[in-house]
Amino acid sequence: MHCPFCQHEDTRVIDSRVSDDGSTIRRRRECEACGERFNTFETAEIKLPNVVKGDGRREAFDEGKLRTGFMRALQKRPVGSEQVDAAVRAVVESLRRSGEREVPSMRIGELVMRELKTLDHVAYVRFASVYRSFEDVQAFREEIERLERDLPSLEGLQLSLLGDPKPGKAKS
Repeated sequence: MHCPFCQHEDTRVIDSRVSDDGSTIRRRRECEACGERFNTFETAEIKLPNVVKGDGRREAFDEGKLRTGFMRALQKRPVGSEQVDAAVRAVVESLRRSGEREVPSMRIGELVMRELKTLDHVAYVRFASVYRSFEDVQAFREEIERLERDLPSLEGLQLSLLGDPKPGKAKS
């Protein structure tokens, strides 16, 4: 690897460390000529499927767009960046494991909604409202009711979307 400081062709690796999630190797390097030190990061290059948009256009999968979608839905919500990173990795891994060359954008949206359901119910409904093009309040209400029916095992992990409907209990 060329030195980024003096462009010398020979650098040596001083130290290598694997990231916590095992997806990246950080290498500490030193230039043989100028003695400057710098880091490089090595990751596996994985070919992900192309995305087929609703209008039939095809484009390369963009992890940045995926992350932006998560971040918009999770804006001002109590979800840490590590959780977002894990959700993005889960969607990317699902796409990679599919082995398909092309994936409809609708399928990616479904994968995002699956992850958001476990992260934050409000973010899930936000994303679903755009993704499913809710037209009125009734569509929101139906989605919230479906979410509450589908997720009884997650009760208590997140605040209720509409408060506790049982009499005698305070709303969240």
